[in-house]
Amino acid sequence: MNVFSSELEQYVAPDCDRLAFLQDYLARRDVQTSVVPVNGRKHLYVNFPTGAYNPSFKIKTIITHYDRVPNSPGANDNSVCDLAVADFAVRLRQRFLRGGTHNVRIFFTDGEELGENGVAEQGAFGLAELFRKLGITKDDVYVFDACGRGTVPVLAQAGLDAKVSGSFKKQFFSLYERTQKLLREVSPQSWMTLPVPYSDNAGFLACGIPAVAITFLPADEATDYARELMRDKTLEKVVMNCDRADSSDMPYHFEYVEKMPRTWRLFHTEYDNLLSLTAESQPLLAKILDALGNARFLA
Repeated sequence: MNVFSSELEQYVAPDCDRLAFLQDYLARRDVQTSVVPVNGRKHLYVNFPTGAYNPSFKIKTIITHYDRVPNSPGANDNSVCDLAVADFAVRLRQRFLRGGTHNVRIFFTDGEELGENGVAEQGAFGLAELFRKLGITKDDVYVFDACGRGTVPVLAQAGLDAKVSGSFKKQFFSLYERTQKLLREVSPQSWMTLPVPYSDNAGFLACGIPAVAITFLPADEATDYARELMRDKTLEKVVMNCDRADSSDMPYHFEYVEKMPRTWRLFHTEYDNLLSLTAESQPLLAKILDALGNARFLA
């Protein structure tokens, strides 16, 4: 898959049934899936054989949302990640056929965009609740969102300020440190940790399940954003939705929007289209996913 592929062009089309598209995309490549309905949302789960899992190592759950807001192509938010993860699932199947294990779970989630109305409305929140009911609380959860523009992998800082102790804090910091190590190995000169708006990681964190989120930014945008964070100590709170900017107060709202990376300002608009993507992002995303597939962490 690349930014010029016919599949991606079809996927961002206004009339595309994105769930059906993903099911068909994977089925044509001999990857089986199941729809997991939770609280009115339809999540898509990749059915890997049980032999693909080695109980000696932690399971790595990869999350990417397939929903998008109305009237936006959603090219970066989140089409590129969806097809990249689908292609990753194909590579994992091929690895299994060669006799290898990978310990990867994959969910394409529905309802991420509803998180703007509160985390409990988010599709991933219901999925995380299901994880807890099933006793699945020790997976490493990796959320990939908006990785189609730029070459700087950004590890979201959400969860670092959690006012909790005990096993959650220990698990989260272990996951966070291992994710930093992975990004350092894959992209040693250009990865960063920054405050990032919540994605599906919010639903898992709210349910007490450690989760990290990875996104991409162009180098100049990442640098400018880091500089703005140093200048304005309230910007981080706005970004993390701790201090919501009232859009009716336009001067205040505009002041903070202008300090955000341009990539994020394209979200939920008609300009989040194929022309906004950068070809260099796709091989980097594939490299990060493959590194996760190869990673082995003791259970």
